[in-house]
Order: sequence, then structure tokens, then C-alpha cells
Amino acid sequence: MYNYFATTSKGLEGVLADEIAALGGKRIAAGTGGVSFSGNRELSLRANLWLRTANRVLLQLSEFSAPTPEALYEGAKAVPWPDLFTVRSKIAVEATVRDSAITHSHFAAQKTKDAVVDRFRDAVRARPDVDTSAPDVRIHLRIVRDACTLSLDTSGESLNRRGYRADPADASLRETVAAGIVLLSGWDGQVPLSDPACGAGTIPIEAALFASRFAPGLLRASFGFQKHADYRPKLWSSLLDEARGAVRRSGTGRIEGCDISAEAIGGAGRNAQRAGVSDIVSFKRRDIREFSPGEPSGVIICNPPYGIRIPGEEGGIEEFYRAMGEAFKKRCRGWTAYVLSGSPTATRHIGLKASRRFPLMNGPIDCRLLKYEMY
Repeated sequence: MYNYFATTSKGLEGVLADEIAALGGKRIAAGTGGVSFSGNRELSLRANLWLRTANRVLLQLSEFSAPTPEALYEGAKAVPWPDLFTVRSKIAVEATVRDSAITHSHFAAQKTKDAVVDRFRDAVRARPDVDTSAPDVRIHLRIVRDACTLSLDTSGESLNRRGYRADPADASLRETVAAGIVLLSGWDGQVPLSDPACGAGTIPIEAALFASRFAPGLLRASFGFQKHADYRPKLWSSLLDEARGAVRRSGTGRIEGCDISAEAIGGAGRNAQRAGVSDIVSFKRRDIREFSPGEPSGVIICNPPYGIRIPGEEGGIEEFYRAMGEAFKKRCRGWTAYVLSGSPTATRHIGLKASRRFPLMNGPIDCRLLKYEMY
């Protein structure tokens, strides 16, 4: 059994904990910005393959007190780094420091790097190179109140980068946050789902991946654990085959995205093709004033603009939200809407009272996922 920590956006810790439990994780504990759990090495592979709301899966290596630079160096050097990856690997150390005697994260990362390369030099008389832009191995260091945790990143590039959003005009909503919103809504994949302000199509695409049981890791070419010493290619290949066999292409509810921008709709369609879900999600150009889901019931999920001007609209943000509220009230009776709000002032113009509010961070923006029930 090994100890892991999966990072996520604040507000999605409970959703991520449920995902990890479904994969068989043990000793699950949700904290701020992530979830700790335990399991075997196969679980870490499954976590990278299947988790929809995790940004990284970290393998915890060591915990020790680091009140001084010397203590940090000795604690880091005590880890058997040559047993974890080869000297040919390019490494990077990422550090966060809070409420500790060591106050600078860059200094802490440098001290840890020195310990790693010195351990290699003592063991094999050679040292790994450092590459902060495209490392083979990422080492994570966290010091809080002088308590240090060293971890090995099993994910590599952040898991939110599925690989299907290649257009430069794509919205800033992370794929993992979009998936988290879908899971927070409780949508089961059977009833219709519509996004009236879809932009790059991230929410409908993540909904389609969830409804079709498509593991998001299938879209990625590589992971951090593939550079680790204990990587087992045959096991990983069998897990990929298992995931491919779990995909279903029928029985899902209608999934659609709408946007006034023809450029956004074109990009969303291309994103859906790259994600492999163009057969179960559709996009159409439509003004928010004309939005109508066209069925008696379903779920609306959207991340409308927070800014002052709306691309393609002559009116400002207030007019957009007022028009969205009118569409909800007049043409969406029987539906439930979830709106990610980064502007309380703007969402007041929807003209409906939210029945529930979920605190959620969208990058650096403190948001609320607002639930509206149109009876």
C-alpha cells in the first residue's frame, strides 16, 4: 500500500473523493485542494486513466521536519532517488512553502534538487540533468509549518490537459472543472443536457465523455509514471484495453452546446472530433435570446462570460444575463439549470432565486455554481 494525494480545484474535493472511492481507494480524506488516499501501484495508474476532476496524482515518498535548510537537504537526500528513476531522466522540483522558517519556495526547490543530484552522484557517480520546461520526472515539495512532504508526480503534464482543445480561442475553463460541474449537478447521462453559452464546448464534451464512460486518460499520449523505475508496460496496456472496452456509444441523453459565435461553434465541433465524441454531442449557433432546449425536462449547465462585453453581442453583460433568465423562465420549465457565476452582480440579472450554491474556484476566480429549478 502506498500513500497518494490527488490535487483538484477548490470546491471539487468531495466529487474527487467519490471518484477515488469508486476506483477502490482506501483511507480517503478530502482536504483543501485535494484528496489523500492509499492503494497499490495499479491504483495510481487507474487514477491517472479514469479520474475526471484530478489535476495531478502524487505518490508521497517521505515526510519529515524541515525547520532549517540543512534539515531539508538531509531529509531529501535520505530518499532513495536512484531506485525511483534513472540518472538519464531530466528532473524538475516544484515547491510550495507556507508558514515556515524556510520562506522562499525557489530556495527550497533548489536545496531539494541539490540533495537529489548528490544522492545520485554518491550512488552512480553521475547526476540527472534539470529541465524545468519539459522534465521527465517531476518532484513535488510542500512545507507547511516546517513539516515537509516529498512526492513524485505520477501524472506528468496536468491531467486537465486532455489533448482535445487545440484551438487558441478556447475558453479558459479547465476540463477538470467542467467535468466537476457535470458531476456536481448529479446528471446521470440519461436525460438531455444543454449548454446555452458553450464557447469551446468544454462542458458538453466532458458531459459526453462521462455519459459514454470514456476514460479521459485515453486521450493522452503519455504520463509521468511511464518514466518511473517500476513502470510495467504490460499492466498499463491491459488497463487501456479495459478502458476502451468500457466505452458505450448508445443510450445517452441528447447533449448539445449553443453559442452566438460562429467561430466558437466551429472550434467546439473540432474539439469534439478530437475527443472522439462528435457522434453524441452537437453544437449549433444560437443567440441566448432564442435559447430553447425543446424537450420537457433536462439539465442546463453553463459557464457564461463574466466580463463587461459579450463577443458578438451589442449589449453588455447585464443584457446577456437578463436574456438568459428570460429564456430560462419562458422556455425551460421542467428543467434544472446550473450556472457557474464569477460575478454576483451579473447573475442578479437572471431574475431567479438559486435553490443551492456550490463554492468553486475557476482558476484564480472565486465562483459559485448556482442551481435554478424551473418548475
